[in-house]
Amino acid sequence: MDQLMEYFEKEKVEKIERYKRLNKFVKKGEILFVGSSLMEQFPIYELMLDYGINKVIYNRGIGGFTTNELLEVMDVCIFDLEPSKIFINIGTNDMNGVDYKGENLINNYDRILSEINSKLPNAKVYLMAYYPGNRDAATNPWIKKTLEVRTNERISMTNEHVRKLADKYNFKYIDVNKNLYDEEGRLKKEYTIEGMHMYGDGYEAILDDLLVYINEK
Repeated sequence: MDQLMEYFEKEKVEKIERYKRLNKFVKKGEILFVGSSLMEQFPIYELMLDYGINKVIYNRGIGGFTTNELLEVMDVCIFDLEPSKIFINIGTNDMNGVDYKGENLINNYDRILSEINSKLPNAKVYLMAYYPGNRDAATNPWIKKTLEVRTNERISMTNEHVRKLADKYNFKYIDVNKNLYDEEGRLKKEYTIEGMHMYGDGYEAILDDLLVYINEK
């Protein structure tokens, strides 16, 4: 497990370096997706092409990222791009530990939003609701154990705090999850890879609702 965690930490550093170099070529003032793996794995460009929608969207999600880690690289993941719209999904990895304290996540998220509000006052900011999980669909032992603590009850409670943060900054909280739930309020089994992350059709199920905000003037 230690070797696996070391690999993931190294991968985060490498992604940050790749993004830093890519940022030299970005078109400023476009749309940005930022967050953890749930954002990084969003096949937004392919889905947009399927829908015939021509928008420039940059994805700066990093698998395994926490709110604290995003705070350390805000320039690379957000400010260097000077986006006009920012869609954020960060914080689920903060919920993984048995010693999780919701106030730490929300305080960090507050700091993230405060910096954005200060440095990009004209940007439209969208705080995305955390997606549900499905522990019964988990095949990976680590994922199954993680979803013992990252419960849908914890996710739902934290979503309410994120909604309040959006109100505080006059940003938009967007919940596009209605098509993801099964009859027990879990992530539909057919959409999930291993109980936590989604296949492309899971993302496609939320795209119509998300496009309202992507296309918003």
